Amino acid sequence: MTQANNDLENRTLTIEKTFDAPLDLVWEAWTQPEHIAHWWSPKGMPLDVVEYEFKVGGIWKYQMMMPDGCPFDSEGTFKVIEPKTKIVTTADFKPMTLDVEMHMTFEADGEQTHFKFSVVHATAEYCKQQEEMGFYNGWGSAMDRLVAHLKEKTNI
Repeated sequence: MTQANNDLENRTLTIEKTFDAPLDLVWEAWTQPEHIAHWWSPKGMPLDVVEYEFKVGGIWKYQMMMPDGCPFDSEGTFKVIEPKTKIVTTADFKPMTLDVEMHMTFEADGEQTHFKFSVVHATAEYCKQQEEMGFYNGWGSAMDRLVAHLKEKTNI
């Protein structure tokens, strides 16, 4: 393993899932605001899609209200879009997580979709800090909400 690969590995947190939903639906859930609003935020916190331009160079911005009434903004710019295969976007989750890059890959397997979600941080130290702040709990909760949303959509 090269030093660069080792460094990237130490700066990346990853979640892999297999969704019991077809690729088209999983792709829509990640790329259409009407889907995103149902699963992106923690349970009980409504999400407002403030801006959404799904194209390379396009901006996305979401806002939710924290229980204390303070807004929590997440935003970024799409860098790579390979339809039904890959999305790469910058991301800031103000004020907790800044200047990260999210990589999502999608792979069809019959009526299931293999999904990989990776967040790349500027340094290994920042990555470790984000992990300790609850990366896997927070994103795991969002993925659980996404599973429920997909299930609802496949049972309609």
